Amino acid sequence: MACSTAPPAPHAEPATAPSCASPPPPTPTLRRRVARQLDPGLRAEPGLSRTNMAVCGLIVLAVLVAVLGTEKPLYARYQTTFLGVEVGLTGLLALEYVARVWCSVENPAWGGSRLRYMCTPAACLDLAAVLVILTTAFASEGFLMRLAMLLRVLRIARIGRFSSAFDTLAEAVSSRAIDLVLSVGVSLTLLLLSSAAMYLVEADVQPEAFGSIPRAMWWSVATLTTVGYGDVYPVTVLGRLFAAVTAITGIGLIAMPTGILASAFSDAFQRQRQREAKAEAEARASSGASSGPAGSSGP
Repeated sequence: MACSTAPPAPHAEPATAPSCASPPPPTPTLRRRVARQLDPGLRAEPGLSRTNMAVCGLIVLAVLVAVLGTEKPLYARYQTTFLGVEVGLTGLLALEYVARVWCSVENPAWGGSRLRYMCTPAACLDLAAVLVILTTAFASEGFLMRLAMLLRVLRIARIGRFSSAFDTLAEAVSSRAIDLVLSVGVSLTLLLLSSAAMYLVEADVQPEAFGSIPRAMWWSVATLTTVGYGDVYPVTVLGRLFAAVTAITGIGLIAMPTGILASAFSDAFQRQRQREAKAEAEARASSGASSGPAGSSGP
């Protein structure tokens, strides 16, 4: 008996292969979004975020206000304005510090501990930039007031955390630390020898300027660094001869650490470019692997 196959129903929908698309990534939390704005290490894009750019602007403005505040007639005339701007800027920087502490647990480098982040030099510098406003309340005219202004000017050091140039500087100096120490040792030795020589030949003629080796060191420093203030100078023949030798030696002495640092900077920047090129190549390879053709399902 022959078997007949019934035709498919006219309204039946064709079977579809199961979808292999991955589910959409979860929406980042508010703390995660804030962390990406404040922590350069959590950003996928190069450069500073808009939030960090605004923070840099606040720091520069706060330093500018502190610098202008050292002009006594201007500060006395607009004292209320200066204090209001200072309090407002400090409040914004305090809010930024609290936000950094709050979202620091998003960075795996701190192991989920806010206290560990707060003990880092960068966080301590942020806190000091906020607490420096308290020095105004306890400072009066004179040295304490100038010290308070200086502490507010030192806020400019906070910008270093937003730039990789300072990391490159530290890397360059550390890579040539031994060479720099040797050059400093040679400089100090030459400083001592030139001071002793000038004390020997000029002490009787100019006791106020060269009456001791520490006094002669002022002239040696000015000569070796090629500053040449001119307030102290030798008058004897031997003194002028030693001065000429010291001045000529100082030219090479200044060039020695300069050449060491220039070579170190060149090597450090080259290593940084190599790291950036490697990271970019890895990112392209990872992106190409994730966007490859999806596996097709069999019939």
